[in-house]
Amino acid sequence: MTSSLFRGRPRRATGHIGVRVGHVLLGGVAGAVWLVLPVRTTTAQDPVPVPAHEPVATARADGASTTDYVMPLVAVAAAGALGGYGYVRRVRRSRSRTTPGMVSTAPPPPSPVDLERQARAALVLADDCVRTSDEALGYVDGGDAVAAAVRTAGTELSAAFAIWRRYEEGIPGEDTGRRQALVGVVGRGTEAGRQLDAAAARFDAAWEAGDALAVAEGRFRELAGRTGGVAAVLTEAGERYGSAAVAAVLGYVEQAKDRLVFATGRLNQARREADSGDGDGFRRGVRAAEGAVAQAGVLLGGVARLAAELRGAAALVPAALTGAEAELAGVRAAASASRLSHADTVLAAVREELTGGPYDTLDALRRVVRAVEGAGGGRSGVIAAGAELVARSALGAADDFVGVHRGAVGAEARALLAEAWRAAPPDADRLARRARELAGRDVRAHGNPYAGEAAHESGLAGAVLGGVLLGEEGDGGPVVTFGGPETRARLG
Repeated sequence: MTSSLFRGRPRRATGHIGVRVGHVLLGGVAGAVWLVLPVRTTTAQDPVPVPAHEPVATARADGASTTDYVMPLVAVAAAGALGGYGYVRRVRRSRSRTTPGMVSTAPPPPSPVDLERQARAALVLADDCVRTSDEALGYVDGGDAVAAAVRTAGTELSAAFAIWRRYEEGIPGEDTGRRQALVGVVGRGTEAGRQLDAAAARFDAAWEAGDALAVAEGRFRELAGRTGGVAAVLTEAGERYGSAAVAAVLGYVEQAKDRLVFATGRLNQARREADSGDGDGFRRGVRAAEGAVAQAGVLLGGVARLAAELRGAAALVPAALTGAEAELAGVRAAASASRLSHADTVLAAVREELTGGPYDTLDALRRVVRAVEGAGGGRSGVIAAGAELVARSALGAADDFVGVHRGAVGAEARALLAEAWRAAPPDADRLARRARELAGRDVRAHGNPYAGEAAHESGLAGAVLGGVLLGEEGDGGPVVTFGGPETRARLG
């Protein structure tokens, strides 16, 4: 873009610069010749008689004539003129062409695909930060300000997930609105992280003031003592309700042991670093152990909770069948024949399961609830209680799975889970189960880059999969602690 000072100049004026420089050149040469060459009068006689012994042309003492300097002077004048002409042309070119210093060229706006990628990354990062910070709060009393920062970050994250879900559903429909929605997702996620970053220093002060190592070791010992009992509970539940009833938590006890093995190594490391006076190494070891112990607690708690939910569903199924028949009787006049027929078939199948041996009580209760809802009932009484139980179970299972596998779970599963927490029980159950399905798919697709024997024996693979370590290096990378994107890896 040409400068405004030159944009208004008439182009024909600049077009004659070469002619003007030529005139200057010729004038300079003529002036040099006139100054150097001797000038004679046009009259026939000299005005002053010249002695006969004196030469007509003056001579210098060194024998050089003044005419010897004509050509050098002409060359100097020509060189000066040509140099001036070149300078003028360079100035014209520098003023007429666009340069980075004169005009700032903004980068092109990101494409919709790039914006979607940024939004997904922002959701995953913010969710990881909120989950990690919430886990870390369980080890320290950081005060109301730190807890408030985690709550505020969670609120921002929920809003970001809500915008994303509407975007996925095609709302808004116009391109400009959709771009703004994606920008809003990124902005909300960034604000969630900023809240946690701002509270990181206060958390660190509270953590330093307590006895973090003693707290982590105490919880480690408590969970290590529970693993045998939880494994027995899982075996009993599988025998009583069938293998399908406990399929969602199969392997959880082994994963919990894996996290505890990792915690053992990091706690031992922390003690060695404390003895050697390495404060940073001590903090890294304890914080990594805290994260692993917290996830071991989630895994073992998930098994125990599912067993309790299966027992509760077993007690509720008979009453739910009775309540379902009563509700169907009340809607038979208004409901369609096909829906009533489907509901009757489902209820008959569940009644048969009650006397046919082990069965998945949660799944049976879910089918009864859905059959009644499909016929237009189920808004109160035992059916509503059954819907709440199955929804709570699905939400807990999905949240546990995402939390202990967050190193591999993507944005779609997390967004569905966030929506499930906001939904009414029937929708919450469906959304949470779908979120759990997508999260499992993500984990299978992710694989395990730390699949070596040493990584397995040390628990490193599970720690990276669970997001305790960032997984950026061969040794698992930095430990993740309380904070947002700018501070969560501050321990190195």
